[in-house]
Amino acid sequence: MAKSKTSAGLLMYRQHQGQWQVLLAHPGGPFFQKKDDGAWSIPKGEIEAEEDPLQAAQREFQEETGFASTKPFHPLQPVKQKGGKTVHAWAFEGDCDPTKLVSNTFCIEWPPRSGKQVEFPEIDRAEFFDLETAKVKINAAQAALIEELERLQTDANP
Repeated sequence: MAKSKTSAGLLMYRQHQGQWQVLLAHPGGPFFQKKDDGAWSIPKGEIEAEEDPLQAAQREFQEETGFASTKPFHPLQPVKQKGGKTVHAWAFEGDCDPTKLVSNTFCIEWPPRSGKQVEFPEIDRAEFFDLETAKVKINAAQAALIEELERLQTDANP
């Protein structure tokens, strides 16, 4: 089955000790186990047929983190990742304890060609990062989402 070229996700942000921070998710599974800088992402997933992109983003955030999202949602400009996938995103202010993450899972054959199906969490951990650190940790294309959030915060709090 062909993978969707469109995803939707949410970027949770908070002000902590006078500094803006964003919640990023580290992908689970063996391919990302030893990857850090450039591997993190906003919690996101595929938009199902006939599904509203914002509703998909909210569903994916809940499924991948176990955390609720709350209005208002601020639309961010979609970004195109290196592999061609377009990511639609919304920012919202919120807080959570990343150590309480509960993620849905996926199965893959592991090790490759072993015939064994192994289950992994879609997200193996989440963490709040200050905006500068987040731009290093996040998938390069998604850094534009953080930059846009930063501009929105600057405009709202001159």
